[in-house]
Amino acid sequence: MSHSTTRNRWRLALGASAFLLAAAVIPAPAHAEDVTDYAITVDPTAKGAKIDDTMYGVFFEDINRAADGGLYAELVQNRSFEYSTADNNSYTPLTSWAVDGSAQVVNDDGRLNARNRNYLSLGAGSAVTNAGYNTGVHVEEGKKYDFSVWARAESGTTLTVTLKDADGTLASARQVAVKGGWAKYTATFTATRTSSVGRLSVASSGAAALDMVSLFPRDTYKHQSNGLRKDLAEKVAALHPGFVRFPGGCLVNTGSMEDYSEASGWQRKRSYQWKDTIGPVEQRATNSNFWGYNQSYGLGYYEYFRLSEDIGAMPLPVVPALVTGCGQNKAVDDDALLKRHIQDTLDLIEFANGPVTSTWGKKRAQMGHPKPFHLTHIEVGNEENLPNEFFARFQQFRAAIEAKYPYVTVISNSGPDDSGSTFDTAWKLNRDAKVDMVDEHYYNSPQWFLQNNDRYDSYDRGGPKVFLGEYASQGNTFNNGLAEAAYMTGLERNADVVKLASYAPLFANEDYVQWRPDLVWFNNHASWNSANYEVQKLFMTNVGDRVVPSTATGTPSTTAPISGAVGLSTWATTAAYDDVEVTSADGQTLLSDDFSGDASKWNHTGGGSWSIQDGQYVQTDVAAENTMVSAGDASWHDYDLKVKATKKSGKEGFLVAFGVKDTGNYYWWNLGGWNNTTSAVEQAVGGGKSSLISKPGTIETGRTYDIEVKVRGRQVTLYLDGQEWGSFQDDKPAEPFRQVVTKDARTGDLIVKVVNAQSSDARTAVDLGGAKVRSTARVTTLKAAPDAVNTEKETPVAPVTSTFTGVADTFTYTFPANSVTFLRIKQK
Repeated sequence: MSHSTTRNRWRLALGASAFLLAAAVIPAPAHAEDVTDYAITVDPTAKGAKIDDTMYGVFFEDINRAADGGLYAELVQNRSFEYSTADNNSYTPLTSWAVDGSAQVVNDDGRLNARNRNYLSLGAGSAVTNAGYNTGVHVEEGKKYDFSVWARAESGTTLTVTLKDADGTLASARQVAVKGGWAKYTATFTATRTSSVGRLSVASSGAAALDMVSLFPRDTYKHQSNGLRKDLAEKVAALHPGFVRFPGGCLVNTGSMEDYSEASGWQRKRSYQWKDTIGPVEQRATNSNFWGYNQSYGLGYYEYFRLSEDIGAMPLPVVPALVTGCGQNKAVDDDALLKRHIQDTLDLIEFANGPVTSTWGKKRAQMGHPKPFHLTHIEVGNEENLPNEFFARFQQFRAAIEAKYPYVTVISNSGPDDSGSTFDTAWKLNRDAKVDMVDEHYYNSPQWFLQNNDRYDSYDRGGPKVFLGEYASQGNTFNNGLAEAAYMTGLERNADVVKLASYAPLFANEDYVQWRPDLVWFNNHASWNSANYEVQKLFMTNVGDRVVPSTATGTPSTTAPISGAVGLSTWATTAAYDDVEVTSADGQTLLSDDFSGDASKWNHTGGGSWSIQDGQYVQTDVAAENTMVSAGDASWHDYDLKVKATKKSGKEGFLVAFGVKDTGNYYWWNLGGWNNTTSAVEQAVGGGKSSLISKPGTIETGRTYDIEVKVRGRQVTLYLDGQEWGSFQDDKPAEPFRQVVTKDARTGDLIVKVVNAQSSDARTAVDLGGAKVRSTARVTTLKAAPDAVNTEKETPVAPVTSTFTGVADTFTYTFPANSVTFLRIKQK
């Protein structure tokens, strides 16, 4: 994955947002019983954009334990004893294992194979027990589970394998006789009870060496060996995705670009490289996961291709471009290594598509799939923050791929944000080089998505196409789903430019969360759809083949000046502030504090530690994030804020806030953010942030800066050391009523898709422009409170189907408050 415009993508994201329209330019207030009138006019004689079958897809990255402990059905955690402090500082090779007797993990020449470095030396009369994931090993009564282990016992031994929980046996024990060198041994269990707190134990009568201790449910998705957890794979399949983007994300463009070999020192913090992940599982490499745990690579490229095929989706792999991102931001300057990665990419295409007589096509066939996987798109790189360095390398990949495989679309990217200098530079490079497709990523507030429905209306129709590879509105409430749904109407309207789109991330194990929001949540025994998933599914299963041009009236709106108190903050930085002055536009002093006394004017609402030191207000906790203190009145508007700021130590710079309403609603000027590489103004609405203006920039330690923010109406001008740094006008309406109409070529249906993201019903006059239609429409509605969240136990956001019998060339339909409604109208 990537980056949030809130903070860097490699940090934990913010939680759910509050009500959608609590900011800036908003519709006139309405009570739930109120009705707002709208009109939708459809022109069935006009020709809109063609929508490709592959428009909507999914993006899988191993984040939040999405693979091991998630989609990959293996029930044993750390099955190969490869966990290391390189993965997580808390790990040991025996993490998730308990020892009864004597056992130690060994790394010597007695190992199973060179790439499987560790194995367990188990003493005679000893046992080890695995705790699985979450609360334990989950088994269901009557279902079969396949156990396997690689073992070595020169003098012979008997392994006794048991499945138990605190209440007793979960399946009859199995005994396995082991004799001689390394060999694979198997057994099958049938669960006699259902439990989510099971433990798998392996005891040995004599001394033995063990590796690859595994327990798989027999009932995997499509009953595939080394397969996928059925309920999670079925949730992906139910979306009918047009493509699967994999494997990342930050997994692809971080870490060493070296291989896993003796020559490279068996490096454990590497980029995701496809050749590490194929072949027999016991011979696959292990690796540190960027998100703070281990990757076994049991779920690898072959399994990704197989999943794509099983669900009828186009595979879309991402390979490293030898420029790191996600906070690392380094270009690898090694021509031989670059050439090796380019060749690896060519080999990947051969692995996917080559005949069984080719080197890599033969390996695919040996894994059980002689037929090709029909790879047509490949992405090079992911969100690189060094656009020039990235593009120089991308061009070499592109040239090599197009020379050998001219039918493959090579996808570039535009960095980690929706705008800014990196974005602009990347897009210019892509346009000038006539790149086929550019991947955009952004994670913004619900308000941003409501305000930017028209984002792609002005894109060059003759330029590169857009792959919106990662996006989300920073929360899992229905409020977030409504904002995303409103935005998706704009994606469809611009389907001639936006060719592919996927929400991100896909999965989150509730006990191992590094990033939120996420589309599907799960634990070791259950899974549930987020509100965002229900929105995605509604769109993905009702796409249509062509846009039918339509227009709609907007929501009456009111504009108010930016208003609010002022604030000071830091992020992973210590800093000192002094001489804060707030003056109204007519010259009246609203606040003046030189910190010669106490800090009684300031309200501490964030983290960190603030104190008065030598006539300055100082934040001294270098690890604390968002240490906000605020002063003044939420009704202040049209004012000048001046402050002196000095960075003492840490990773970043200053955060100077204005328009502060509360802890979730404010603006701040983030000077030296993103690891002291960028300065930006961010707007927080309900806790979710979006960047309004950004530029490269760093803050020097020990230097005092004069900072000034001038707020006039909705216009803001910013000054740094007396020089104008930038300005913006925050006056774009957050339109809550959005619609798009498409036509399904197979059925002839007109699909009217309407989002009403406000607290009043939308009474709408619909004019179908003379289309001959039947009087009955099939209606699917998502309706819930804005703060509704789906959980394991409750599903307040779920589709409801109904029938509407009042369809005509012109008719009126009232779309409920806080709803997404699809009308499928049959034509005569």
